Amino acid sequence: MSRELPAFLVDRDAPPVAAASRPRPASAPPRTAVPGVPGEPGLWVFLLADMTIFAVFFGAFLVGRADEPAVFAEGRTHLSVALGTANTLVLLASSLVMALAVRAQRAGAARRARRLIAIVLLGGLLFVAVKAIEWQALLGDGRSPGSSPFFTYYFAITGVHLLHLVAGAVILLVVRARIGAGTASRGLVEGGASYWHMVDLLWLVIYPVVYFAGAT
Repeated sequence: MSRELPAFLVDRDAPPVAAASRPRPASAPPRTAVPGVPGEPGLWVFLLADMTIFAVFFGAFLVGRADEPAVFAEGRTHLSVALGTANTLVLLASSLVMALAVRAQRAGAARRARRLIAIVLLGGLLFVAVKAIEWQALLGDGRSPGSSPFFTYYFAITGVHLLHLVAGAVILLVVRARIGAGTASRGLVEGGASYWHMVDLLWLVIYPVVYFAGAT
């Protein structure tokens, strides 16, 4: 049991002694902010599933090329590497512009974001025009999907990719309209950009696999 100090030992001018407090825990180090995944998580499930389908196309193409190397090598000679290269550059440039559009939207520059998306859409239109010229030339020479196994795969792969590009353009039209209305969420803008980048990535695989098939 504690006992009080004698009166002559008490310093009346000293501040009262505070009750013993619990020792403060050491402060935890600040957490480093981890950037989130662009778009919605469900979108990435869709994109991965879509890319898996193209992986099956690519695998079938490579198996066909291994079975009939001469047919695939001969078919490749009828493709226009210049047009394929032009479309590659168009999509690379459009992806860069799309990234700038996302940055502008994050910074609150809605007008600039809409202008940049318009440029991306023009790039998509140019891609379609170049692909139409290429297909018209091939079909005019009798190179149809049924003319050889190579062209069966060629028209199937590039046709499905073209449908994805058109779908991506429609998505970006919606994104651009929502930005103009002031109702575009960050997830919507980033999701549209992610889809467009996937279309670009797929073409970066199609270009060397198809246009240089059997090249030595």
